[in-house]
Amino acid sequence: MKEAFLSARNNVAHTPAPPKRPARALLLDAAARLFYAQGVAATGIDTITTEAGVAKKSLYNNFASKAELVAAYLEARHAEWLGLYSRRLEEARDPRERVLAVVDAYADHANAAYPNGFRGCGLLNAAAELPAGAPGRLAVRKHKEEVEALLSRHVAELLPAGDGRAAGLARQLAFLLEGAMARAGLEGNDACLKECRTIAARLLADV
Repeated sequence: MKEAFLSARNNVAHTPAPPKRPARALLLDAAARLFYAQGVAATGIDTITTEAGVAKKSLYNNFASKAELVAAYLEARHAEWLGLYSRRLEEARDPRERVLAVVDAYADHANAAYPNGFRGCGLLNAAAELPAGAPGRLAVRKHKEEVEALLSRHVAELLPAGDGRAAGLARQLAFLLEGAMARAGLEGNDACLKECRTIAARLLADV
């Protein structure tokens, strides 16, 4: 009995501690939470390092400036959305469902767990705080253009070869989606995005 206890205690003593996450990952996670909940301008470096549980020096060892941290945050949000879209795309069985997968990815974004509630598109929220011509705004514009390109590609699958309507219809869907996302952020839920999906499906039924 005593030997079994000692063996169990030794096993516990020799159980390796979980690896500590890199400071960069901790900082990005903290920045993502704070930027989304409070805004980019309202969130200072000290608040981010405190939230991340790292020294201020660690931030500047990983990011040359707050602007560079903001750029990394925007890149991470873009990658996060692409992950949501990819999972929805795997479930789509035909071109119409592939178009609607884009809308569903936005709804998934709205339904993610946010400690302070859903506030709309994190990328657009950040862009609204940045000056015209700022690299961050250009990064957000590139993301939105990529979303529109995805819509155009999927809409084109519904049309006969040589039909030139895909880009125009995709633009309508993109505007519909962005408007729904903005309202969803104000209302704090996915109701507008559900309605957006219904409207989008109706538009696609006429293609």
